[in-house]
Amino acid sequence: MRSYGVGIEIERKFLVRDRSVLDGSTGVAYRQGYLSRDPDRTVRVRIAGGRGFLTIKGRSEGASRVEFEYDIPALEAEQLLALCEGAIIEKTRHRIEHGGLTWEVDVFSSANQGLLVAEVELPSPDVSVDIPAWVGDEVTSDSRYFNANLVAHPWMEWGDDPAPA
Repeated sequence: MRSYGVGIEIERKFLVRDRSVLDGSTGVAYRQGYLSRDPDRTVRVRIAGGRGFLTIKGRSEGASRVEFEYDIPALEAEQLLALCEGAIIEKTRHRIEHGGLTWEVDVFSSANQGLLVAEVELPSPDVSVDIPAWVGDEVTSDSRYFNANLVAHPWMEWGDDPAPA
């Protein structure tokens, strides 16, 4: 987690318009679920690349929110996933360097199949972001795209949004 101050995440989120940016990229499989999806205190458990994580996030205020993330044993993460509310989010995360920043491109599967979202974490709120040509509409403030909401309202069920890529 890169942060501006202790426990603060500053992140902008976009749809991906051109999936060819992933050509030749090897992603990491992620599985994650939510012990709490309350917007004031989201508690996520994740397994990424064989490692377990427990993350607590506060309410989003624009592109910022409080975030604390801890490594936990993968076996404990598996057990916690079984306790999570709703479905498990499955995705493959790719890291793409652009404009001096690392973009994380999530390719969702299962009930969110077809959704591609790019996130960029910023060291401070005033950092200028060079938006790559492969990036589409910004969805930072659209709570439908929060992973915690995709558990209860999967992208494939929306019906009103065209496929982003």
